[in-house]
Amino acid sequence: MDFEHVRATDPAVADALLAERDRQRDSLAMIASENHVSRAVLEAQGSALTNKYAEGYPGERYYAGCEHADEVENLAIDRAKELWGAEHVNVQPHSGTQANMGVYLAMLDPGDRILSLDLTHGGHLSHGHPANFTGKTYEVEQYEVDPETGYIDYDALHEHAEAFDPDIVVSGYSAYPREVDFERVQEAAEAADAYHLADIAHITGLVAAGVHPSPVGVADFVTGSTHKTIRAGRGGIIMTTEEHADAVDSAVFPGAQGGPLMHNVAGKAVGFEEALQPEFGEYAQQVVDNAKALAGRFQEHGFEVVSGGTDTHLVLVDLRESHPETTGGEAEEALEEVGIVLNKNTVPGETRSPFNPSGIRVGTPALTTRGFDEEACEQVADVIYRVVDAHDDESVKAEASDEVDALCEEYPLYE
Repeated sequence: MDFEHVRATDPAVADALLAERDRQRDSLAMIASENHVSRAVLEAQGSALTNKYAEGYPGERYYAGCEHADEVENLAIDRAKELWGAEHVNVQPHSGTQANMGVYLAMLDPGDRILSLDLTHGGHLSHGHPANFTGKTYEVEQYEVDPETGYIDYDALHEHAEAFDPDIVVSGYSAYPREVDFERVQEAAEAADAYHLADIAHITGLVAAGVHPSPVGVADFVTGSTHKTIRAGRGGIIMTTEEHADAVDSAVFPGAQGGPLMHNVAGKAVGFEEALQPEFGEYAQQVVDNAKALAGRFQEHGFEVVSGGTDTHLVLVDLRESHPETTGGEAEEALEEVGIVLNKNTVPGETRSPFNPSGIRVGTPALTTRGFDEEACEQVADVIYRVVDAHDDESVKAEASDEVDALCEEYPLYE
């Protein structure tokens, strides 16, 4: 990846691309929604398919010359069906948010009701935040996790659904570290005669590998991202039954999007093929094992881990008890200085601004892709603790930076 052709045309962009490659190589990506794709996926996404308009669907395009685009999209669809056991799959959404948009447009009218998890409790913007199109278009109420346990209270959710009478109940979250009981959410949706949308954007790969229960066959609609735990390049996906297939496809195109990004669809196809191999299951299990190791080590250091641990790829740390004067933003900035890239995050019962909240969210997908095991993740947890504990101490940060450099050399990326 030396970008020789880019450099010949645009040295400034080539410099930025090389610098980004080096930044990823020389730092530890621990943002829970980020991962590193293979060189094969990178090549597919940088292919000549970026030149091709392919509005419509395989066999029903609005442009000529789509025979190879059809082949690639059909491969992506067939592999997705095999991975998740879905009846119908749409691989065209540009992101997980646009996958959610496709479902809303297919099944809701403006002013219809959505019941979803509050953003500060682990939900997502596209589930109904007032700054998002969902909050502007639909009537939204939100449920919360139990403030004492950090777990979803499914009985309370059931009662809320009966009282609010939503048209869609949303499960699946962006900062909830525990296993989701999709069956219980489905019961709540059925009690309100509502659809159930399971957004598995963060756990798509974990579900595919069988290390997290699947909502496919339980929820009416399953949406996800294809670049977090599945490593298939950036994009979104919708899975549903044949009953809703036409409505969903029409909502994606022409309802919400024009031409699909066929080079991204190619990346999805390649990434799905990789995920169908036996070693992907080992990877997904290691992602979870590594997150559990992180959570355990954090607790040994006195960090408050929301819900007391994790069942997934992420750990949510509430700093208010152990470091009441340190915000998530200060922790994020200090850690980035030493080469650990994670994100500040709201926590249940948040008392600060979401722009500088009380917690940090820490993920293991990208570290696991590099080959990290539990012991290595515990070492990273030690570094994170030391930096957060003394985030203004330059000597501590210098020592931490050296340790991160050594880990990056031991577990190389894109050699």
